Amino acid sequence: QVQLVESGGGLVQAGGSLRLSCAFSGRTFSNYAMGWFRQAPGKEREFVAAIRWSGGSTYYAESVKGRFTISRDDVRNTVYLQMNSLKPEDTAVYYCAARYSSGSSYLNTGQTEYPYWGQGTQVTVSS
Repeated sequence: QVQLVESGGGLVQAGGSLRLSCAFSGRTFSNYAMGWFRQAPGKEREFVAAIRWSGGSTYYAESVKGRFTISRDDVRNTVYLQMNSLKPEDTAVYYCAARYSSGSSYLNTGQTEYPYWGQGTQVTVSS
């Protein structure tokens, strides 16, 4: 069974940076597309970024494009979300998610397309 554990959240001032990590275990990491999602208080969970199972192909929500970078390390079985130029509106619980996608050229961005989820890590950006 796939297990995902996020880390790296915290409190940061606007304009600052954080790097989130998500450790994957239980299956062959390189066969899985990985996504980051977030949920702010009182709002629906939303897509943030995704990276293909083979790496090299990424996709971002418009709200974070140019500020956030998703990457993966298939040796460490970890996906990262580098967040720069943080804004108060980035405050949310951030979740990583996994989907078996080996051989697929499609990059999934819908949360219902990801069957495996971590417990989330809180990111708070103060103004």
